[in-house]
Amino acid sequence: MSLHDEGHTVAGWTGTAIATAGSGLIGWGVCAVSVPALVAGGAVTAVSVLVTWCLHLAGWGKPPGPRPRPQWPLGVRDTAARDGHAGCVGCRLAGRGRRTDSLPEPVTTTGGPEPATARAAG
Repeated sequence: MSLHDEGHTVAGWTGTAIATAGSGLIGWGVCAVSVPALVAGGAVTAVSVLVTWCLHLAGWGKPPGPRPRPQWPLGVRDTAARDGHAGCVGCRLAGRGRRTDSLPEPVTTTGGPEPATARAAG
């Protein structure tokens, strides 16, 4: 086993396998000069992105960055996926793992910060 968390997950391997099949279909479409094969290959490749994303959201992916060593094996589910991962674009697109940093202060046309009463009203 590797000494580093390389992100080998069910979501990653499944998405890679589907994308490889889609790329192979695109390659065959180029060699055979077949537009339907090119379109089908593109569709299969797009499906691989959706499948990987769904598996990640279901807990079969991993958060950004290294995981604790006990979570390195392939079949270990990510229990934090339901709440979303901080800094994860896929979780944010699904409405999970919202940013916790503060929003910038609204600015008025005069260039100063907007009063708190105006922010609360509208």
